[in-house]
Amino acid sequence: MDIIHINPGDNVAVALRDISSGKTVTADGISVTAKEAVSRGHKIALKDIKKDDNIIKYGVPIAHATADIAAGSWVHTHNAATNLSEKSDYRYDHKSYKLPAPVKATFNGYLRKDGSVGIRNEIWVLPIVGCVNDVAKALVRENQDLVKGNVEGLYSFSHPFGCSQLGDDLENTKKILCALAKHPNAGAVLCVALGCENLTLDKFKEGLGDYDSDRIKFLVCQNETDEFAAGRKLLEELASYAGSFERTPLPADKLIIGMKCGGSDGLSGITANPTVGRFSDLLCASGGTTILTEVPEMFGAENILFSRCKDDEVFKKAVNMANNFKKYFTSHGQTVYENPSPGNKAGGITTLEDKSCGCIQKSGSAQIQDVLGYGSSVKKKGLNLLYGPGNDLVSATALTAAGAQLILFTTGRGTPFGAPAPTVKISSNTALSKKKSGWIDFNAGAVADGEITLDEAGRNLFDLVIKKASGEKTLSELHDFRDISIFKDGVVL
Repeated sequence: MDIIHINPGDNVAVALRDISSGKTVTADGISVTAKEAVSRGHKIALKDIKKDDNIIKYGVPIAHATADIAAGSWVHTHNAATNLSEKSDYRYDHKSYKLPAPVKATFNGYLRKDGSVGIRNEIWVLPIVGCVNDVAKALVRENQDLVKGNVEGLYSFSHPFGCSQLGDDLENTKKILCALAKHPNAGAVLCVALGCENLTLDKFKEGLGDYDSDRIKFLVCQNETDEFAAGRKLLEELASYAGSFERTPLPADKLIIGMKCGGSDGLSGITANPTVGRFSDLLCASGGTTILTEVPEMFGAENILFSRCKDDEVFKKAVNMANNFKKYFTSHGQTVYENPSPGNKAGGITTLEDKSCGCIQKSGSAQIQDVLGYGSSVKKKGLNLLYGPGNDLVSATALTAAGAQLILFTTGRGTPFGAPAPTVKISSNTALSKKKSGWIDFNAGAVADGEITLDEAGRNLFDLVIKKASGEKTLSELHDFRDISIFKDGVVL
């Protein structure tokens, strides 16, 4: 199969492989002859499209034609443009879909004393302020002998914040760092402060709320003659505590999985993202939890996504989330539709609607149970939406802070990064999985190749998640790729 016709109402199809000029291709009984070369992931017109008529993909308008487009022509940014503006009409037209049968599965995880569940048992060294990043790195580097027994790793997470910040920026830094300090993948945490930063230790502890003093300890560098000796002593205590935990069989409903995409191409919304959507439906049907973020990549597809809000209250929270992010754009003098990225366009994504309709495929068909603010943690099982940008590191950090033990990251072009939570890379096309075999954990391109169905791919991904949750390392973990990034909006003092 050379092209795929996603929805019967679409007037374009997507190339599953490079199509040469003059080649005749067929989908759903519709045949067209390519008037020019069309690259994999890009769109080809199935019928004549007049100037200003809508271009239909996924069954909805994803652009309008800026010139007459003849059947067989390549459809992209040279002859199509967005329909979006800063204002949108949101309407709650509730829709509910049947989920698949629950999956009875268990994984071997770590049950924490507060009832939360981790899939790793690591020690995290967490700088409260960027000034002590190198101290945290040195503590990790010089104390690797503590990684033994049930302690699976010792890691630090650098960032530039915690001081010279005001208002919401300082609050966001506190929220994210406090949430990471309480993340169940960390069996123990050493929080490293300088001693004179805006994010004081008192403010940080206030943000933590109740915490286990055996699990979370604090090092204030300005208070110590030798911060490395003091840090070693604290890490020894934390290693003893973390080492007391053992993996135990736990039901799949204890899993909280984040869903993210980046470096997308024209096949992302056809293979990789729907595969994650099938996984999400399986996990939600089985009592587990998934989290979808990247609010700007919902723009243009909000009514499709928000129709699955479980009730009017959740719908209003979702609309508020979208409108607040639009205000963030416009307050900085930016248009809300300044997307997709150059890499997205090169991969065949033409407009933000095109990107968003593909992006939301990761959410499957489950009902949206809740909408979370930035830095907030999951409270309700099932599908959740999370306030956050599209930026890979910022949103992956937010997913981790929200409680995701593992992140599913789909990509059509590839990226090596890893979040604090194990990050499973899912390719939209087989060529990428072969070229970057050191990055890609799962190839959803097999769907485009006709080797498996989306339902089969979703179940295969479910099985892989169980393995990763039980301790099998992701490729980004094996490469020791793990970073954080915190959302920033305001001034730096």
